[in-house]
Amino acid sequence: MIYSDLELAQRLERTEARANSDFVKTRARLEPESGAAWIEVGGAYAMFDGAESPLTQTFGLGIFEEATREHLDELETFFEDRESPVFHEVSPMADPSILTLLGERGYRPIELTTMLYRELGSEIAEGRSRAPELTTRGISDDEADLWAQTSASGWATEHEGLADFMLNFGRISARCDGAFPYLAELAGRPIATGMLFIYGEMCILAGASTIPEGRNRGAQNALLTDRLRFAAFRGCKLAMMGAAPGSQSQKNAQKNGFRVAYTRIKWQLFG
Repeated sequence: MIYSDLELAQRLERTEARANSDFVKTRARLEPESGAAWIEVGGAYAMFDGAESPLTQTFGLGIFEEATREHLDELETFFEDRESPVFHEVSPMADPSILTLLGERGYRPIELTTMLYRELGSEIAEGRSRAPELTTRGISDDEADLWAQTSASGWATEHEGLADFMLNFGRISARCDGAFPYLAELAGRPIATGMLFIYGEMCILAGASTIPEGRNRGAQNALLTDRLRFAAFRGCKLAMMGAAPGSQSQKNAQKNGFRVAYTRIKWQLFG
């Protein structure tokens, strides 16, 4: 039995931090002019992937070591030197003193994320039945751009102006060392994407996107099931993912055996 406690939080936060630092390192390799970089301070990973990137923030603050003013001084300098806003994702398993510390420095909560997990064994339930013409597969090395284009097409209809950003984001993500990008195809046509990162016995699922005409076909459920099976085959013992509280993504995860670990708060420095 795995309980929602500090030990689990450390495993989840470190896995997500590793996936994001993997992305930042890949960005730095493919686009050295971007200035992408990351550091570790007090057990927290701080990532810079550009001032507008959702990855530009920290993960794990206060759960490996108690957060101190000196830690925040160093982290804030890292972001401010790069003319970037300062964000921290903070688990409720961190010492409560972090709330006072953040408040005193002018931070405000701006976002919530539900962190979910499930154990992986030899049996991964199929979930709801899928149409015979719906298939999923991991991409080949030369299909990174196809994966990125499909992902961006799904995001573009939900968030105006994101198409170009998500296309570039997807091209980097699909080339990360720990990444296993997946496509769902309907009668051979790509309609949805999913990402899987594997680090030892841990894996994280992300990158869910479906083009408008491919929705309500069961693509994301199929991608979830097949990625979990692949991760279990590779020896993973625990899978994780994040979702907006109460969202359809959270519901899909819970239907597939995921449990809520905790709800995390994202803080932004306004002071």
